[in-house]
Amino acid sequence: MDNDAVLAFNERNIEEFRANGGQLGGNFEGAPVLLMTTVGSKSGEPRTSPMMYLELDDRVFVFASNAGRDTHPLWYANLLTSPTVTVERGVRSYKATAIDIVGDEHDRIYAEQSRRYPGFAEYQEGTTRVIPVVELVEIDQ
Repeated sequence: MDNDAVLAFNERNIEEFRANGGQLGGNFEGAPVLLMTTVGSKSGEPRTSPMMYLELDDRVFVFASNAGRDTHPLWYANLLTSPTVTVERGVRSYKATAIDIVGDEHDRIYAEQSRRYPGFAEYQEGTTRVIPVVELVEIDQ
Protein backbone atom coordinates (compact mmCIF):
# COMPACT_ATOMS: atom_id res chain seq x y z
CA MET A 1 0.00 0.00 0.00
CA ASP A 2 1.26 3.48 -0.77
CA ASN A 3 1.04 6.24 1.85
CA ASP A 4 -2.28 7.60 0.55
CA ALA A 5 -3.86 4.14 0.68
CA VAL A 6 -2.53 3.58 4.20
CA LEU A 7 -3.93 6.93 5.34
CA ALA A 8 -7.34 6.14 3.85
CA PHE A 9 -7.32 2.66 5.43
CA ASN A 10 -6.41 4.14 8.81
CA GLU A 11 -9.09 6.83 8.58
CA ARG A 12 -11.78 4.20 7.91
CA ASN A 13 -10.59 2.16 10.89
CA ILE A 14 -10.46 5.22 13.17
CA GLU A 15 -14.03 6.16 12.25
CA GLU A 16 -15.25 2.58 12.77
CA PHE A 17 -13.39 2.29 16.10
CA ARG A 18 -14.95 5.47 17.47
CA ALA A 19 -18.43 4.69 16.13
CA ASN A 20 -18.43 1.18 17.64
CA GLY A 21 -17.05 1.68 21.14
CA GLY A 22 -13.52 0.64 20.23
CA GLN A 23 -14.43 -2.41 18.16
CA LEU A 24 -13.42 -3.15 14.57
CA GLY A 25 -14.75 -5.71 12.13
CA GLY A 26 -13.20 -7.36 9.11
CA ASN A 27 -9.62 -8.56 9.52
CA PHE A 28 -9.44 -6.89 12.95
CA GLU A 29 -12.61 -8.40 14.41
CA GLY A 30 -11.88 -9.58 17.94
CA ALA A 31 -8.29 -8.28 17.87
CA PRO A 32 -7.06 -5.90 20.59
CA VAL A 33 -6.86 -2.55 18.80
CA LEU A 34 -6.27 0.90 20.22
CA LEU A 35 -5.88 4.37 18.78
CA MET A 36 -2.73 6.28 19.62
CA THR A 37 -2.44 9.98 18.90
CA THR A 38 1.07 11.39 18.63
CA VAL A 39 2.32 14.88 17.80
CA GLY A 40 3.81 15.02 14.29
CA SER A 41 7.60 15.44 14.57
CA LYS A 42 7.68 17.83 11.61
CA SER A 43 4.17 19.27 11.48
CA GLY A 44 3.42 19.57 15.19
CA GLU A 45 -0.09 18.38 14.33
CA PRO A 46 -1.90 15.50 16.06
CA ARG A 47 -1.62 12.19 14.21
CA THR A 48 -3.85 9.24 15.13
CA SER A 49 -2.92 5.66 14.29
CA PRO A 50 -4.92 2.48 14.89
CA MET A 51 -2.79 -0.46 16.01
CA MET A 52 -2.93 -3.81 17.67
CA TYR A 53 -1.66 -3.92 21.21
CA LEU A 54 -0.66 -6.47 23.80
CA GLU A 55 -1.81 -6.27 27.39
CA LEU A 56 0.62 -8.29 29.49
CA ASP A 57 1.26 -8.22 33.23
CA ASP A 58 -1.03 -5.15 33.57
CA ARG A 59 1.09 -3.30 31.00
CA VAL A 60 0.20 -2.17 27.46
CA PHE A 61 2.57 -2.55 24.50
CA VAL A 62 2.43 -1.57 20.84
CA PHE A 63 4.71 -2.67 18.04
CA ALA A 64 6.28 -0.50 15.32
CA SER A 65 5.96 -3.32 12.79
CA ASN A 66 4.86 -1.22 9.80
CA ALA A 67 3.55 -4.52 8.37
CA GLY A 68 7.13 -5.79 8.07
CA ARG A 69 8.41 -2.97 5.88
CA ASP A 70 12.08 -1.98 6.14
CA THR A 71 11.27 1.40 7.71
CA HIS A 72 9.68 2.31 11.01
CA PRO A 73 6.12 3.66 10.84
CA LEU A 74 5.81 7.44 10.96
CA TRP A 75 4.20 7.33 14.39
CA TYR A 76 7.39 5.86 15.83
CA ALA A 77 9.44 8.88 14.70
CA ASN A 78 6.84 11.08 16.36
CA LEU A 79 7.33 9.24 19.67
CA LEU A 80 11.06 9.83 19.57
CA THR A 81 10.42 13.58 19.36
CA SER A 82 7.48 13.72 21.77
CA PRO A 83 6.77 10.61 23.88
CA THR A 84 3.53 11.90 25.42
CA VAL A 85 0.57 10.37 23.57
CA THR A 86 -3.18 10.00 23.86
CA VAL A 87 -4.45 6.43 23.96
CA GLU A 88 -8.01 5.35 23.17
CA ARG A 89 -8.90 1.82 24.31
CA GLY A 90 -12.54 1.00 23.88
CA VAL A 91 -14.42 4.12 25.01
CA ARG A 92 -11.68 5.18 27.45
CA SER A 93 -9.12 7.84 26.56
CA TYR A 94 -6.01 8.72 28.57
CA LYS A 95 -2.57 10.31 28.33
CA ALA A 96 0.46 8.05 28.38
CA THR A 97 4.22 8.14 28.03
CA ALA A 98 5.70 5.94 25.32
CA ILE A 99 8.82 4.06 26.40
CA ASP A 100 11.02 1.93 24.12
CA ILE A 101 11.55 -1.58 25.45
CA VAL A 102 14.93 -3.12 24.64
CA GLY A 103 17.06 -6.19 25.24
CA ASP A 104 15.71 -9.39 26.74
CA GLU A 105 12.46 -7.73 27.77
CA HIS A 106 11.88 -6.61 24.16
CA ASP A 107 12.49 -10.14 22.92
CA ARG A 108 10.16 -11.69 25.51
CA ILE A 109 7.31 -9.29 24.75
CA TYR A 110 7.68 -9.49 20.98
CA ALA A 111 7.77 -13.30 21.20
CA GLU A 112 4.50 -13.28 23.16
CA GLN A 113 2.82 -11.02 20.59
CA SER A 114 4.11 -13.30 17.82
CA ARG A 115 2.76 -16.36 19.64
CA ARG A 116 -0.68 -14.78 19.94
CA TYR A 117 -0.64 -13.24 16.46
CA PRO A 118 1.76 -15.10 14.12
CA GLY A 119 1.65 -12.28 11.60
CA PHE A 120 4.02 -10.38 13.88
CA ALA A 121 6.62 -13.16 13.54
CA GLU A 122 6.23 -12.87 9.77
CA TYR A 123 6.74 -9.12 9.97
CA GLN A 124 10.05 -9.59 11.81
CA GLU A 125 11.16 -12.30 9.40
CA GLY A 126 10.44 -9.98 6.46
CA THR A 127 12.76 -7.16 7.54
CA THR A 128 16.33 -6.70 8.71
CA ARG A 129 15.40 -4.03 11.26
CA VAL A 130 14.45 -4.93 14.81
CA ILE A 131 10.79 -4.05 15.22
CA PRO A 132 10.46 -1.71 18.22
CA VAL A 133 8.30 -2.62 21.20
CA VAL A 134 6.83 0.42 22.95
CA GLU A 135 5.17 0.44 26.34
CA LEU A 136 2.36 2.94 26.88
CA VAL A 137 2.50 3.98 30.53
CA GLU A 138 -0.58 5.82 31.71
CA ILE A 139 0.12 9.26 33.17
CA ASP A 140 -1.64 9.78 36.50
CA GLN A 141 -4.06 12.62 36.10
